Amino acid sequence: MPTYAYRCRECTESFELNRPMSESGAPAKCPEGHEDTVRLLTTVALTGSASAQPPSGGCCGGACGCG
Repeated sequence: MPTYAYRCRECTESFELNRPMSESGAPAKCPEGHEDTVRLLTTVALTGSASAQPPSGGCCGGACGCG
């Protein structure tokens, strides 16, 4: 089940909820019971296969001369 991050506009607390994707747009109450919340955008890191090679050339692939 996906985890969604929210922020309460009343108390400014951030919190997460595990809920089905079908309920991703449903309103969410913060742990303090406030209803004025907004869902935050989150990023997901995807990993490749074990044989994937990291780019060569340092932090930026060599474009800055670091590698």
